[in-house]
Amino acid sequence: MNNDQNWTFLEKLVFRFSFSLLILFMFFFNNGTLPFLSIIGGFIDSILHQFIPWLAKSWHLSDEVSTKMNGSGDTTYHYMMLLFIGLIVPIVVLIWSLVDRKSKNYQPSYYWLTVCVRFYVGLMLINYGLVKVVQLQFPLPAFGRLLTTYGESSPMGLAWTFLGFSKGYNLFMGIAELMAGLLLFRRTVAIGAIITLMTTANVMAVNYFYDVPVKIVSTALVLMCLFLLLPNFKRLFKLFFIGEGTTLIAINPPIIKKRWKRNTKYTLKYLLIALMVLGGIFNVYTSYSKYGAGKPKSPLYGAYKVDKFIRGNKIVLAGDSTYSPWQILILQGIDNGAIKDANGLAYAEITTDTVSKKISFVFANDPDAKQELNYEKNGERLILKGKFYGTDVNISLTKMKFQLIDRKLNWINETPYNR
Repeated sequence: MNNDQNWTFLEKLVFRFSFSLLILFMFFFNNGTLPFLSIIGGFIDSILHQFIPWLAKSWHLSDEVSTKMNGSGDTTYHYMMLLFIGLIVPIVVLIWSLVDRKSKNYQPSYYWLTVCVRFYVGLMLINYGLVKVVQLQFPLPAFGRLLTTYGESSPMGLAWTFLGFSKGYNLFMGIAELMAGLLLFRRTVAIGAIITLMTTANVMAVNYFYDVPVKIVSTALVLMCLFLLLPNFKRLFKLFFIGEGTTLIAINPPIIKKRWKRNTKYTLKYLLIALMVLGGIFNVYTSYSKYGAGKPKSPLYGAYKVDKFIRGNKIVLAGDSTYSPWQILILQGIDNGAIKDANGLAYAEITTDTVSKKISFVFANDPDAKQELNYEKNGERLILKGKFYGTDVNISLTKMKFQLIDRKLNWINETPYNR
């Protein structure tokens, strides 16, 4: 575009509003995309953690606003932050309009705003894409989830189970989000924004209709993709709906005459991309090894249903008030698992010593009382013997099978298999 072109008063006003809103949103809703923003904003966050709860209470919007980050992006604090941004933006626009009344246009600022938006959306989706490629965001359903009925599942839990079942679909979603890398390069912004718009719209729909608490950020990503497509709306409409040939606009950067400055700009750009992508890959690999499918599993990995539970010389039945027998034993990771009884799941640190053939249990509510049982494994059968809290027990178990994770892809189906 021509930097000498005069913008109308309305165009300049809309730009000031858009610039203020987008910059403030990306700063306060960084979502781990640009770590250095978190460092810069640390001091401001400490002030806002005091101011936002006070504001909510003063306006009688909420008596208590928690500032603790817990994985939800839709807390009262986040909505109050949106309100706070909504209050600041008009003030910024008013001051900007009064101070700067001589500018013909904001073409250079517009270019740099699109750069910020492109990198915000692109790097965020690359991070999300990486965790999907290795099935980290949506892991294979754990035994605790498999033992939960559909009716007991939350909408979000149901979505995570559905999406986590398939490695192939995780890979598909991950590749689609990694295509946001096209946004990092000026000449591929249009195609990148089209693909990313479809991807983020699907994410937003899942978040809305399965009650996933990341509605604010996912909605913002959709709107930002539309913002990036805004210069080409008319051309894309003519192409897709009228069938006319067209040439898409690529926003030209400000002219930098000095060579060293141009080289510095491109060096910083590619260095930022490399650092963020490589850092994301390293974090994903580390998390995959610690928490994902790469985490070591128990040597006896599986969920085992109790066939017989003998306490002393007595076979204990479910519902016995003197002792709540196990129903299911879950051996998940190398050092964790759970026991399901009539009261539900009791998670514990469960370790297996394959040399001495012993299993040890340490429960969270009794961390100092380590229990140890001998085990015998024969095919799908598992037998535990020994003293458990001072009483002799003999427990016979059978490894459970789960159709959801055992059934594989079938190219030929004579009838639908829908159970």
